[in-house]
Amino acid sequence: MTHPVGTSLYARLGGYDALAAAVDDLLPRLQGDPQIGAYWKGHNTHTKARGRQMVLDFFVQALGGPAVYHGLDMKTAHHGLGITESDWAVMEGHAVAVLDKFGIQGREREEFLAAAASLKGDIVQGH
Repeated sequence: MTHPVGTSLYARLGGYDALAAAVDDLLPRLQGDPQIGAYWKGHNTHTKARGRQMVLDFFVQALGGPAVYHGLDMKTAHHGLGITESDWAVMEGHAVAVLDKFGIQGREREEFLAAAASLKGDIVQGH
């Protein structure tokens, strides 16, 4: 599919429903991972659902969609968690697997991964 120049990454990825499906695929991967799943330990069903919506709103807004993210900035949200380079690499692996599952390739894949990488300094401790 060809998209006009200036079309948001949000639109090129398929909009809200496509991003919701990707988030709904990604979060169980992260939460069930033996290395990084501990970050969700102790969360109840409500806080997991709220967290899912915040992640989705963040992605939608950051990628040019119509949502408004009301959460903390990434540095504040991840401060004190002790997220390591190794944790980041695990998360990236899961994100790439989701991109693969949904057939996101080329320009959209590169732009998404670059946008995610731009957050690393605010998420990884000591980075």
